[in-house]
Amino acid sequence: MSLHVERFGRGADLVLLHGWAQHSGAWDEVMPSLAERYRVHAVDLPGHGHSSGVSPTTLDDAVDQVASAIPGAAIVCGWSLGGLVAQRLALLRPQRVRALVLASATPCFVERDDWRAAMKAETLQQFFDGLRVDCTSTLERFVRLNALNGARGREAMRAFSARLGSRGPPGVAALESALAWLRDTDLRGEVASIDAPAVVVHGSRDMLAPIEAGRWLAASLRRARLVELPDCAHVPFFTHRDAFVAAVHSIDG
Repeated sequence: MSLHVERFGRGADLVLLHGWAQHSGAWDEVMPSLAERYRVHAVDLPGHGHSSGVSPTTLDDAVDQVASAIPGAAIVCGWSLGGLVAQRLALLRPQRVRALVLASATPCFVERDDWRAAMKAETLQQFFDGLRVDCTSTLERFVRLNALNGARGREAMRAFSARLGSRGPPGVAALESALAWLRDTDLRGEVASIDAPAVVVHGSRDMLAPIEAGRWLAASLRRARLVELPDCAHVPFFTHRDAFVAAVHSIDG
């Protein structure tokens, strides 16, 4: 079974990869603007949304599935978990990636001894533990962290909470697999070899991927620039739509 991909607009190919527990409907607010200029390929990642029948195993397997579902030489835009997939895609299948837009992304989501610009391991473990006890409440808590402390936070919480089950509830096994990718993946030693031009869009109030991670990523990629949004949390494409669309447009002039 292949991944579910929705396509809109005409122009250069732009691939959108959503975050954990969401689906491609996350991009609804910016889709009309993006489709005016691009042929948008909005992907439901393995185990999420209408791709619930695609069993995720490893991150690299997910990258292979995405690579098979998208055109070559596309601009690839990844948010959060999707940003991790996008970075790995650029490393493993560089011919698929003409440029990167990395929204609220990081090469390493969980703290290491030499990496504090990240989520604490115990926080992520709480999500693992909560999924089997009360999946709905656990996902609602995660949504709140996406918007916490940022501009238009209440609006974002309502919108993303409503979307959680709009394509059917994601399965616990799929959510656990994707959480394991976030827990175990550390691309810090590899991102410098990514040759594609990149724009890193990151909020200074991000509670899930601290701004220091975005700054590090922009400084470490070969050809990247940082768009830092000072009153933004983890969902810049929702709360700062014009700035986000402008950042996407800037990747190819």
